[in-house]
Amino acid sequence: MRETLRRICELQPAYSSENTPEMQKRGQLIRQKLPEEVRALQEPLARALGPFGHDFFVEGSDGIGRKTELAWTRFCSKEMSPRPTDGFYVVIHFSTDGSGVNIAVGCSSSKFHNGYSIVLPLEELDKRCEWARGIVMEDRHSLEPFTDANDFGARAKLPKSFERACALVKKISYDDIQDDLVERHLIEAAKMLRVIYAAQRQGRELSPADQIELDILDITRPTANVRKGQGFGLNAKERRAVELRAMDIVENWLRSQGYNPSNTSATKPYDFLARKGDETLYVEVKGTTSDIANAIAMTHGEVALHRQEKGRTAMMIVTGIRLQKDEKHPAASGGTLEALIGWDIDEWLMEPTAFRVSRKQMT
Repeated sequence: MRETLRRICELQPAYSSENTPEMQKRGQLIRQKLPEEVRALQEPLARALGPFGHDFFVEGSDGIGRKTELAWTRFCSKEMSPRPTDGFYVVIHFSTDGSGVNIAVGCSSSKFHNGYSIVLPLEELDKRCEWARGIVMEDRHSLEPFTDANDFGARAKLPKSFERACALVKKISYDDIQDDLVERHLIEAAKMLRVIYAAQRQGRELSPADQIELDILDITRPTANVRKGQGFGLNAKERRAVELRAMDIVENWLRSQGYNPSNTSATKPYDFLARKGDETLYVEVKGTTSDIANAIAMTHGEVALHRQEKGRTAMMIVTGIRLQKDEKHPAASGGTLEALIGWDIDEWLMEPTAFRVSRKQMT
């Protein structure tokens, strides 16, 4: 692999968007030779990916049509990142001046939101990278040695977005490229990617509303195959475990605040009727594995209640619930409560995500 990486570095200063002899050679190395050499490391890399290594996948690209400044070769779980426009992966980029090779844990510039995969604005792409770094830091307590700048010398708009999508970067200078060093860093990157995949499987990257929209999409457009394609979402038992955990947290908080809560979740469009003296509070609970709840999903009845009883309702959002996945008995723990007493639903933006469409009655 050493000779391949060094040869690509040597070709980088000769970059042209045209299919020059240098670019033809670079393309052959990026699309064929380097992926072959990464596949030769499948056993240790798949082992580092843990449960996400069963569908180990490698591919390379030097541009579609015109050649790109930042040719790349990546590996990933095919399920978690079926295309370079989906999910997270380990990617090998090359500095445009040929000064070295950059091993990065990167992400696509698109993400599931509002029922579909959308291209993220740059500031949202930065937040996605920040989220990934936070996940790795939480698990490993360090980002070392993947702390180098994601600046590979790109000038064009699309290659610069490739740079920006690299959350964790380790640069190996040209003179330091050695097989054992490259392999060691690729394995470390795979371990970091495993942690990010596990967090995605927990639903930690998607808002509560997006998680619900995955279920809606499964029903209304089953051929879209988004959930299966990226491994997102919780099953019914897991959602139930998360919901019960959130309910326990909220009930304990209400009692600590002097309320006497009654569980009404089975029969009313609110989860608790809480009384304290002459005060009556209609309490809605939303529990999620997501780290951020900037969007929630509500039924028509829930929306109507919060409008009719404005000033006497509460929205209780429990984020960051951790799920111990088990096919028969999933267990939920943790969670951070945001208690919005006297919640004003009209201060939030409401967007229709699904409609009940009924046939008109014939007269």
